[in-house]
Amino acid sequence: MTEGTDTVVDQAAPTPKPPRRGLTRRTWTLVISLAVVLVLGLLGGFARVPYVALGPGPTYDTLGQVNGGDVVAIEGQETFPTGGRLTMTTVSLTDDVSLFGALGLWVSGRYALAPREEFFRPGESEQQVRDQNVKAFQDSQTSAEVAALRYLDYPVKVVAAEITNDTAAAGVLQPDDRLLEVNGKQVVTADDVRPALETTKPGDRIQLTFEHEGERKTATVTLGRADGRETGFLGVLPLDRADVPFDIKISLNDVGGPSAGMMFALSIVDKLTPGELNGGQSVAGTGEINDKGEVGRIGGIQFKLVAAAEGGATTFLVPAGNCDEARQHAPEGMRLVKVEKLDDAVRALESLAAGGDAPSC
Repeated sequence: MTEGTDTVVDQAAPTPKPPRRGLTRRTWTLVISLAVVLVLGLLGGFARVPYVALGPGPTYDTLGQVNGGDVVAIEGQETFPTGGRLTMTTVSLTDDVSLFGALGLWVSGRYALAPREEFFRPGESEQQVRDQNVKAFQDSQTSAEVAALRYLDYPVKVVAAEITNDTAAAGVLQPDDRLLEVNGKQVVTADDVRPALETTKPGDRIQLTFEHEGERKTATVTLGRADGRETGFLGVLPLDRADVPFDIKISLNDVGGPSAGMMFALSIVDKLTPGELNGGQSVAGTGEINDKGEVGRIGGIQFKLVAAAEGGATTFLVPAGNCDEARQHAPEGMRLVKVEKLDDAVRALESLAAGGDAPSC
């Protein structure tokens, strides 16, 4: 071999290894990873979490129409033209939320998650909760009617709203009977019934004077005993109702809860009085109301403010008990008006319509 010449050494080719049987470690890793992702995806997409999602709900103009009919209709009495909007706001509640669905709603920034147990008691079905909310909504309508007509100085009457079984009133009074006298004392409002029994004790016999289907009647009943009471127990829940020769009908389906009461009351006042209560502007609000016109705090104010702003409202009527929370979540440019009673709301709207000011949160 000559020095300096490149040399190629012929090496023997390596002996090929026999192919492995079954899946390789790498393949197993891939299969397991895919299975884990699939399981997590199924859990995230189908596994339900013990939370509900709260967010802005639909809004309704109580001066307007829904499905071709007036939201608030007054029949048998002169009404006056209205303008602008008096918008009631709602909160949407989404139940049966999946893990991924909950995360998506939360990340959106429009919704908040709350423990399901705050809205559904153990063993309580969704239908039961829905029925309770519908009843609360119906009760709020009745309270709104009485509060509005009281504000307008229409008379009220006292009716037997509920009668407890196996009590003095059972078998004598019927639901919606009008109470006139209890134990010889005149009944003008529901608050008169309990004081009329203050001097009685269980076993006493008293007289009830009432009106059943337009007929005046008197009956003698024996008072019973109730836990925690020393006085005699009559067994009737008295409530104030408007005593007017016309009908007010509020038609709104698929809405629950009591927080629309104040806006219904304002709509009734607006329709029964000349002029535009809101000055032709778009006003939104919320608030539970009792038959005396007192406005109570509600839940979900931050979501209702968002819904109101998206609906074009520039003024929002806020229950006094919600003012602190409302200030923290008020959309830019939204005027927050503080309300404790129906009178406050009416005066505030009248002042704003005239270019004045109103109590603010």
